Amino acid sequence: MIKKLFSYLGIFSISFLSLLPLTLLYIFAYGLYILIYYVFGYRKKVVRQNLANALPDKTPAELKAIEKRFYRYLADLIFEVVKMKSISETQIRKRFIFKNKDQIETYLKNGQSVLICAAHYGNWEWGTLGIGLNFKANHYPIYKPLNNPFFDQWFKKVRSRFGNRLVAMRQTLRALQEAKDQLSIFSFGNDQAPSWNESHYWTTFLHQPASIQLGIEKIARKTNQPIFYFKVNRIKRGYYTVDCVPLCLNPAETAEFEITEMHTRVLEEMIRKEPAYWLWSHKRWKHKPRLG
Repeated sequence: MIKKLFSYLGIFSISFLSLLPLTLLYIFAYGLYILIYYVFGYRKKVVRQNLANALPDKTPAELKAIEKRFYRYLADLIFEVVKMKSISETQIRKRFIFKNKDQIETYLKNGQSVLICAAHYGNWEWGTLGIGLNFKANHYPIYKPLNNPFFDQWFKKVRSRFGNRLVAMRQTLRALQEAKDQLSIFSFGNDQAPSWNESHYWTTFLHQPASIQLGIEKIARKTNQPIFYFKVNRIKRGYYTVDCVPLCLNPAETAEFEITEMHTRVLEEMIRKEPAYWLWSHKRWKHKPRLG
């Protein structure tokens, strides 16, 4: 009962904050940055270790600068996600612009469903809303449910704005089967570590052994649906573009793990180019490969 009460109070507070203009929310974001970085040191040890291991060519001063920029951006991102509850269609179209989307539109016009691979880079949540607005197909974002059922239900409703149809990770195959006769876009975030029991493929990612999720590759090779990688670029505070890059247009012709290597290298390149906007606070390398 207490958990439910606090959850509803939290949801009410977020919903109220969402009604405020972004200019004001960014002022709050600066205050949050001070708290999580200087006062509480939120996951600072994890972030520093991840940065040092992933970017060994950077000097200590450069790593420190990236660290601070990451926390500044994380605070901004939190309030941008808060704004999702009330942000208008006009604002999403203005602040999250899709480039080079003509190939995807051509496939859709020809009745061909497509797959999207993306990462927790930039504002992926606004990207989810943007896909629902920009493409004339049923959009199924694959997501991992939150542990708190009250927040999960609220957040699912927010993410489902503008026609999105969220699918829990473990329901992916069922959703694919149900959508097989529809024009669809299934979007996957493939940069989080799979569970230990599902770590079936290992590669080097940012100078470290990493297990990679195989879901999008398995589905693509079975359905032969073309895959596009959505490369997010932060232009300035609150404004993004995404390049719709063809990753693999004939998945059925690829070798095992070839697609997985493709999207891993694209993400690696994005992070090296501008590292501050990836989710460094995530324990991406918590699993280690088995020996022997």
